[in-house]
Amino acid sequence: MIGPSEVVASFDDPADNLAFDEALLRAAPEAPVLWIWRNTDCVVVGRGQKIEREVKADVCTSDGVPVLRRASGGGTVFHDPGNLNITLVLPGLGLSGEAVKPLEALGELMTATVAELGLPSRLGDRGLFVGDAKLCGFAVFRTRTGLLAHSTLLVSTAAERVGRYLTAAPADPRPLDSHRSRVASLAEHGLRKGVAEVTDAVRVAAAAQLGELTTRKPSAEEWEWHRSLQHTRYHYAEWHAEGAQRK
Repeated sequence: MIGPSEVVASFDDPADNLAFDEALLRAAPEAPVLWIWRNTDCVVVGRGQKIEREVKADVCTSDGVPVLRRASGGGTVFHDPGNLNITLVLPGLGLSGEAVKPLEALGELMTATVAELGLPSRLGDRGLFVGDAKLCGFAVFRTRTGLLAHSTLLVSTAAERVGRYLTAAPADPRPLDSHRSRVASLAEHGLRKGVAEVTDAVRVAAAAQLGELTTRKPSAEEWEWHRSLQHTRYHYAEWHAEGAQRK
């Protein structure tokens, strides 16, 4: 019987990380897959969002911070090495044949992770909060064969860095606009943990939720999907600018 696994992979280019994130879902795993990863500085918008409503593009250009697009919905986020990304890919049906609820599964994982680190938290609108500040943002993407839920976890990223690149809430709110919330990292809550220690906490929480995870390299199918998605989306400027993909 195939069991849950943690895939180990990393890429220097944030666009390649985003391509691999989606590739894990497209490969249609038969059991849960966990991937823990980080990006260099970039801004990542949700699939249907308008960059001009979400991002201070002139500041990003001035600072050399790329603006990229992911396949999932949800709001715009700032990535840097102090922000841990956690991807959970699930088959469409659970072991007993019931429909899987990816946001609930991800919320359980991140709540347990933050508890493992010693902080109380609460689930809110597509994210996890400590007090009134968002610590983790959630987003989901579904296909006919599986579900992907991913979370950011602010380890040491300063709130000022996030605010430098993301716009304030527009005066004319629209359905796809980000839900703006005050953010604060673990460090800003007084919990000065390194990325390695936080990663270990994610693994402990995932093993308790999913069962013992086998560590593995990417499969041939995941590599194939990664190459395909690099070509049709993530190495294609129009995808990041407008959500249009190459045929």
